[in-house]
Amino acid sequence: MTERKAQLAANLAKVEDRIAAACKAAGREREEVTLIVVTKTYPASDVRILSELGVRHVAENRDQDAAPKAAECSDLPLSWHFVGQLQTNKVRSVVGYAHVVQSVDRSKLVTALSKEAVRAEREVGCLIQVALDAEESGRGERGGVGVAGIEELADLVADSPGLRLDGLMTVAPLSGPYAGREQAAFERLMDLSTVLRGAHPAANMVSAGMSSDLEQAVAAGATHVRVGTAVLGVRPRLG
Repeated sequence: MTERKAQLAANLAKVEDRIAAACKAAGREREEVTLIVVTKTYPASDVRILSELGVRHVAENRDQDAAPKAAECSDLPLSWHFVGQLQTNKVRSVVGYAHVVQSVDRSKLVTALSKEAVRAEREVGCLIQVALDAEESGRGERGGVGVAGIEELADLVADSPGLRLDGLMTVAPLSGPYAGREQAAFERLMDLSTVLRGAHPAANMVSAGMSSDLEQAVAAGATHVRVGTAVLGVRPRLG
């Protein structure tokens, strides 16, 4: 085993222990929570090692990094998640490899995703990114739609060819009423998910929690956690 593989295996084991302990504390089965490893700024060689170690979901937030990496790893049994703010001029590229886009936050983006998914003859899963730092109908600092905009956007995704409404995503906000209150933020997201599933029962995915707050996300009921640093290490600065 190479030094890097041993390092990643040890880190994965620690994260696995954290998720398992959080599930136990919350009275949940471990199988209820899916780990997504965020591989941004790390090379395709790390993605290949992660796949060898049993990881099946990876995420990226910049298309210019993700597209070549996904192409290089196209032989691996991976689901690729796009988690960054997505400009419409990058949609064609992202639809080429992403199985799920977790950062859907405006109608113009839905229209572009639908057009490209149909063109590529693919079905792309979509999560509505919820901004808990935004006004009811505004947008958040790190993207996302305010609470009042969820229903309309969800209906639009559900009605758009080539797209599948999978659920909701949030990032713990740095400002506003939920700043520093990660578990309260994630519990709010779960409440919003319950409302969404009333209209769209299959949209049961709830993506929340990262390296620093995955326990709070699991306690709140998240189905997916997005972990980067705790698996791959502190990221190099982007030049």
